[in-house]
Amino acid sequence: MLFSIQTPLENDKVGLYPLQETDFAPLFALASDPKVWEQHPNKDRWKEAVFRVFFDGAIQSKGAYKIVDKATGEVAGCTRFYDYDEKENRILIGYTFYAVPFWGTGINPSVKRLMMDYAFQYVDAIDFHVGATNYRSQIAISRLGVTKIAEENIAYHGETPKLNFIYRIRKQDWEKLEKG
Repeated sequence: MLFSIQTPLENDKVGLYPLQETDFAPLFALASDPKVWEQHPNKDRWKEAVFRVFFDGAIQSKGAYKIVDKATGEVAGCTRFYDYDEKENRILIGYTFYAVPFWGTGINPSVKRLMMDYAFQYVDAIDFHVGATNYRSQIAISRLGVTKIAEENIAYHGETPKLNFIYRIRKQDWEKLEKG
């Protein structure tokens, strides 16, 4: 891989900082709200043991970030880069969740744009896995100009496979969108 998937990233709205083991407690405090997971394919991640599997996978990925709201300094959620495909020169962004108070605040598109701007310096395409019943995330991701390319059963780290929609955006399409 030609680039680091744990470089700290910042813009005016958020800071993305490489996930550390000490981030478990603050992230679990956010994730322990069942509402966070109600549309997600893995609806029981609000339980500590289930969230621990998710968190351990994030640490092992070496591409996960803690998301901090720069206006308040509060931890807002978690996201990651993963599954870099050198042959296709493509990476995935996902495993993202936010505490309910951050929904609809503009943080999610800010995070995605920050990650995409960074990754497109190095890759030609970015994919996203979104749960088939996660309508909120499907709407959010479609606002970024991505295209649904497939449906696939995806096995998240330590979990059984669940139906996901796969979305893609190519570098040249992102550049056209960003230039307006």
